[in-house]
Amino acid sequence: MAQLTKDPAIRVRDFRFAYRLPDGSAGADVVGPVDWTVEQGDFALLVGGTGCGKTTLMRNLKPELAPTGSRSGTLELLGMPADQMDAVTSAQTVGYVSQSPSNQIVCDSVWHELAFGLENLGTPVAEMRRRVAEVAHFFGIAPWLDQSTDALSGGQKQLLTLASVLALRPKILLLDEPTSQLDPVAAKNFLHALFRVNRELGLTVVVVTHEQEMVAEYATSLFRMEDGAVVQHDLEEYRSQVRQRAASVDYAAVCAPEPEGTKDPVVTLRDAYVRYARELPFVLRGLDLELRPGTVHALVGGNGCGKSTLLACLGGSLRLDRGKLRNDLRSCQALLPQEPKTLFVRDTVAEELAEWQKGCGYTDADVARWVERCGLQDLMRRHPYDLSGGQQQLLAFCKVALTRPRLLMMDEPTKGLDSSYRLIMADVLTELAADGVCVLMATHDLSFAARVSQVTSLLFDGQIACTQPTADFFRENLFYRPTVDRFFTDWRRP
Repeated sequence: MAQLTKDPAIRVRDFRFAYRLPDGSAGADVVGPVDWTVEQGDFALLVGGTGCGKTTLMRNLKPELAPTGSRSGTLELLGMPADQMDAVTSAQTVGYVSQSPSNQIVCDSVWHELAFGLENLGTPVAEMRRRVAEVAHFFGIAPWLDQSTDALSGGQKQLLTLASVLALRPKILLLDEPTSQLDPVAAKNFLHALFRVNRELGLTVVVVTHEQEMVAEYATSLFRMEDGAVVQHDLEEYRSQVRQRAASVDYAAVCAPEPEGTKDPVVTLRDAYVRYARELPFVLRGLDLELRPGTVHALVGGNGCGKSTLLACLGGSLRLDRGKLRNDLRSCQALLPQEPKTLFVRDTVAEELAEWQKGCGYTDADVARWVERCGLQDLMRRHPYDLSGGQQQLLAFCKVALTRPRLLMMDEPTKGLDSSYRLIMADVLTELAADGVCVLMATHDLSFAARVSQVTSLLFDGQIACTQPTADFFRENLFYRPTVDRFFTDWRRP
């Protein structure tokens, strides 16, 4: 008896896509030609450089999120053309978790967000409550079910968007940089949850990421996007390379050296207490912190521990409930937010970079220098929202750096960046510190923190648990260990 064959989960044939530019003209192809097949039940890992088209390809596989532009070729999901799916079929077939969870959340509370998609599909109340309870328990969301979604950290929002999508029971799950805002422990728990979803529930999982070293252990296939096309690579060979790199590194020898000399702090925070509303618990509780000029200072800690809240306090957008803040650099500071889109208000990249020119006094030559440094030359006519997540991060960084801050605060500065652009970011931050700039970055990118920062503080339970020279911090840490990725092994201090 002949054996029935299943349609692949994803089949892409001769697909091309180009964005329409703000002036109405057609841009160059950013994707294609792509021929790509993902079998049902696979855990596929899709990697590639910043701006190579990974996110664009993923969005085209989700009809409601397909970007505006010209396209050709075919995209099929379980044998069905993607562009012919109605909203209900799409929701039940393919789930999508974006790299910007704030843009995907639509409800005011965690409970409502988990139930939103099910309500729109007309799911019976009893079934809806059961599914919400299942995913909330599975991802550890139950303790914050009644919280406002605005009060969640970036990592908590990432878990919430995944849980909301899985409550719909899709057959294919597409995830774009799903661990970029998760702390190291949460990231491993998250990937293990995906592993269980893939193996136990039979969902086809496709993960787009620059953190491929971490995800590769869970994958069943590896694809790389190169020159607009998708090419399959040997997963076992790649895993072997990752293990060899990890075994050959002495953490203490490659961490940034301790700052030379002792300089007086330019920012001092004493006994700081902060909460978002009178009826809510304190996020920061008796926190003390000192920042010194000419130093790259890393701030690490679990999701929801208060890193972004601390940056908001130092930046002046959030007031202390109690405590004292002395900031000698308040008149010359800048903050790169966790969500770069909050800085974008213009129609093109060029207009974004010129927006603050009159007020801050930088020149066209300054803009050109930063554009070349960050590799944005070919994107000047593009709309900022049509850039990849990593390109948006670079644009936001350039826009902030052009203001020449003496205190530069950054929230997840390497989010969405491949190793080559992280190398550029590392060089820039090191040069700024050498020029006396005080750099504070809240990050889950431990490889970047270990190599670039000179001082590291661990935030826990609303307080600074410890502040140490970076080499000492990582030498003595049990769980906060940097991944030995390509950036970690390739970067050399200028």
